[in-house]
Amino acid sequence: MKIAPSMLSCDFSKMGEEIIRMDKAGADYMHLDVMDGAFVPNITFGAPVIKAVRGLTEVPFDVHLMIDNPLNYIDDFADAGADIITFHVEAKSDIKATIDKIKSRGVKAGLVIKPDTPAKTVYPYLKDIYMVLIMTVEPGFGGQSFMENMLPKVSDIRREAERQGVSITIEADGGINESTIGKCAEAGIDICVSGTGVFKAENAKNAIDRLKAF
Repeated sequence: MKIAPSMLSCDFSKMGEEIIRMDKAGADYMHLDVMDGAFVPNITFGAPVIKAVRGLTEVPFDVHLMIDNPLNYIDDFADAGADIITFHVEAKSDIKATIDKIKSRGVKAGLVIKPDTPAKTVYPYLKDIYMVLIMTVEPGFGGQSFMENMLPKVSDIRREAERQGVSITIEADGGINESTIGKCAEAGIDICVSGTGVFKAENAKNAIDRLKAF
């Protein structure tokens, strides 16, 4: 299992130090949640903050855009150093145009689906993307409870990807910790985002090692 600590759960006053701490703890990716206060009822940080911390680690930056019009900001996040940009199928931007824009910048593209959004909404784009991110909580705030009933989406997407003859990376985000990650592993998820499960642990390295063991 690959682990992507969610910076949403870090101490924002020490974000640079927190990135270095997660790097040393063995993070496979840094998951950066960008919220605009419109698409979700919360505001976090934008491209300037990501750019400011990009030089502190070589770990890939997995940038999750929870914003209304992602297409308008792809250049900003690509310039800031994003390695992967995922955006929501429920956002207002044209999906194919946004995917194409991300890829034109040499960045891996991914789609995100909220809990109420069926897996089939990503099927038309599987040949064009690197990743599907399945939300296992309602997006917007950290610390929510894991929604196990989202896991059947994994096998649905895998089955369709196989039918289309494509390989897809599947990530899950929301409420993932030592008590829930086993279910994610059984479902065949490749990358798990973990926030409080890592940042609030007494020892981040031990926490990440335990999660990776699944």
